[in-house]
Amino acid sequence: MISRRLASFSTNIFSEMSRLAQEKGAVNLAQGFPDFNGPPEILEAAVKAVREGKNQYARSMGDGELVESIADKVFRHYKLKYEPYTEIAVVAGATEGMASAFLGLLNPGDEVIIFEPYYESYPAFAALAGAVPSYYTLRFPDFKIDIDELEECFSSRTRLLLLNTPHNPTGKVFSREELAGIARLCEKHDVMIVTDEVYEHLTYDAVRHIPIATIPGARERTVTISSMGKTFSLTGWRIGWVTGPEDIVAAVQAAHQFITFAPATPLQVALAGALKKLGEDYYRKLRKDYTERRSVLMSALKTAGFTVAVPRGAYFILADFSTIWDGDDRSFVRYLIDRCSVAGIPPSVFYSKNTEEGKHLVRLAFCKQIETLSKAADLLMRLT
Repeated sequence: MISRRLASFSTNIFSEMSRLAQEKGAVNLAQGFPDFNGPPEILEAAVKAVREGKNQYARSMGDGELVESIADKVFRHYKLKYEPYTEIAVVAGATEGMASAFLGLLNPGDEVIIFEPYYESYPAFAALAGAVPSYYTLRFPDFKIDIDELEECFSSRTRLLLLNTPHNPTGKVFSREELAGIARLCEKHDVMIVTDEVYEHLTYDAVRHIPIATIPGARERTVTISSMGKTFSLTGWRIGWVTGPEDIVAAVQAAHQFITFAPATPLQVALAGALKKLGEDYYRKLRKDYTERRSVLMSALKTAGFTVAVPRGAYFILADFSTIWDGDDRSFVRYLIDRCSVAGIPPSVFYSKNTEEGKHLVRLAFCKQIETLSKAADLLMRLT
């Protein structure tokens, strides 16, 4: 009964592995959601908004206070100036924002460049829009790009390049040089850029996130997508936003208004206050806490015999298990659950062009309490 456009997309791998983790009583490092709550002041603000009657539809492009707060935040962090009421739209999480961008900007037969490994929804969005993906493979362990090789992905039908930085699942943070190269190619071939920057505040080792919209020649062709879920550890709230030139945002809004119309009003009100009140001290502590979590898991993986690609952003680790297990990644994640009671993700599902690149790897999430990660670290020692 499923439509032909979605027939090739099977059960979500995150749901599958989380189900297995629950059945086996395993530590779930598969799905990327925190096992701790977000800042109490945001939670309290949401309750206050509900009690004060902020419970009806918000403006489809976002509550006025929120779009103004987003404009202030983006300018404060990146010196990018967006008009809050025409160049910003609030969406039901970055995933809906991405779907709306594809549906609003692409026509059937258009080509879209996607870096693999990718967040698994990206090809599905292309399918929904009737677009044709062209894949560029980031290779373990450094995931560098070659601009000349990337240009081979462009054709006369290329309409959009999809960028994700900091990158899920590799942890790569694209450098200024790489971003400048991508911007040059998109300008040369007159291609729009959609950039997923939901992990913008999760970077490590003095590496900082650089929005491609800050690169000369990119702003006028770029729609940037971000959200509150990762930054404020509230992934279930599903509040995201898109920023960009008025005409591009209007195209995204044209789809968004018919998909969700508007996210939950009291949550928008709560986020607006949080963006105003939580300053650099909050983001600094966020990076410090995640650096500690990353260290716990990386150390355990190295001790257990994995080869680890050090993530400079996001909250995932890709690790090579080939010295531990002879099978592929799907068989390994089941072995890992059975042997160690730890659940991970087989990352070959995040590749379409070069699936072999992911078959010797496992993806593990470190967006967990230190106690959870320490327990996982002890369990991984069963591999030694």
